[in-house]
Amino acid sequence: MSNQPYNVLVDLIEVYWDDPVAFAEDVLQFTPDKWQQDVLRDLANNRFVSVRSGQGVGKTGLEAVTVIWYLCCRLNPKVICTAPTRQQLNDVLWAEIAKWLESSMVKNFLKWTKTKVYMIGSEERWFATARTATKPENMQGFHEDYMLFVVDEASGVADNIMEAILGTLSGAENKLLMCGNPTRTSGVFYDSHHKDRADYKAHKVSSWDSPRASKENIERLIRKYGKDSDVVRVRVYGEFPKSEPDVFIPLEMAEMATEKEIDPYAHVLHIGVDVARYGDDETVIAPRIAGKVFKLQCYNKKGTTETTGNIIATAREFHSLFPFINHVLIKIDDDGVGGGVTDQLNEIIMQENFPFSIQVIPVGNGRTAHDNEHYENRGTEIWAAIRDRLKENLTEYLQGNSATVQLPKDDRLISQLTTRKYRMTSKGRIMLERKEDMKKRGLDSPDRADAVALAFATEKDMQWSSERPAGW
Repeated sequence: MSNQPYNVLVDLIEVYWDDPVAFAEDVLQFTPDKWQQDVLRDLANNRFVSVRSGQGVGKTGLEAVTVIWYLCCRLNPKVICTAPTRQQLNDVLWAEIAKWLESSMVKNFLKWTKTKVYMIGSEERWFATARTATKPENMQGFHEDYMLFVVDEASGVADNIMEAILGTLSGAENKLLMCGNPTRTSGVFYDSHHKDRADYKAHKVSSWDSPRASKENIERLIRKYGKDSDVVRVRVYGEFPKSEPDVFIPLEMAEMATEKEIDPYAHVLHIGVDVARYGDDETVIAPRIAGKVFKLQCYNKKGTTETTGNIIATAREFHSLFPFINHVLIKIDDDGVGGGVTDQLNEIIMQENFPFSIQVIPVGNGRTAHDNEHYENRGTEIWAAIRDRLKENLTEYLQGNSATVQLPKDDRLISQLTTRKYRMTSKGRIMLERKEDMKKRGLDSPDRADAVALAFATEKDMQWSSERPAGW
């Protein structure tokens, strides 16, 4: 490679290393939509990004821009592009790469062929290649400090091929971008939006929200299949087909609650507390004012005394931030080690003078439900209450009204809320999956979700003798 192209590439790397949005605009004359900007920035700063979308939103353009940016802004990179079919890979994605490359400022540095794009003068080490996702061997044998896999129509790529890809991505600067319509409720792509969500930056793009998508086509699909059909869910809204019948809280309910800001004005601070029972589980403190849950406080391997101190500190901090708070309700699952925290909190409340009234309310997830005709235990009943709040919130949003619930953008929380299953007992009661059974399925203990559910626990879920505070 001559010095002039090399110097230009050095400049590109220095300027656009972590700014693919500017690269798209400056070098390719590609104007990314807001969601495309978000995805590009996430990929620049994270290893794994997963995008589920409706049709016609511009995901192929995003993938093409990503490939060219990575080729121009890393030294000796390898980019492997794959899709379930040769038609999707060669006729759609590879053609899109050629289109943007041909009109770009770097077209004289990169040579395009039907299966490869490579840096002129460095064909063996500096390239992007197209490999159809038909067998795991196609994805293996690649090793480089800078490596990117782009998986198009990711929901249709078999698990053994995705596992081969993940096994190849061992380096700190190895990246993965998965995009596709969410057609399957299983597999690596599905898991990236559910149980493995904490490992990914996950995005959802609805065709309704994209200026690129044909609204006429959207309306045609809705007329033909119905707005609640799986076809419309997948092709328009970018939602997976309806959840497995035994998943308690659908993903769309929880995700919707992270997308809108609400005004947290109320006189009562609710603090849900789930105390860790085992070394790897988390103790979680979930503060809530009105319908807004604030950032969760999560830690493990802490004693009951430190946990008690953190809860009291949280109450004081929120009263300082929101002086209109005049009452604090601490709702805690006091089965097991949580009972020790409950006792210590009550002792401190008797000894200290707080500038607000404060109550500790033991909930007891394992105890008999108040509505024991429908729920097996109180923990299930409490989760049913937050599911109802999230369902109402989603309904209000779809009707164009203001949101009533806001959850923090916490991928582990969303994963825990939306992967827990339930079953019907022999007496016809709903019973949530046990934490032990979730762990057997390779899932986290739902500590964050339990704390948030406690924060939303209603009066009937709790044992207390004092009158309910006004406006709680």
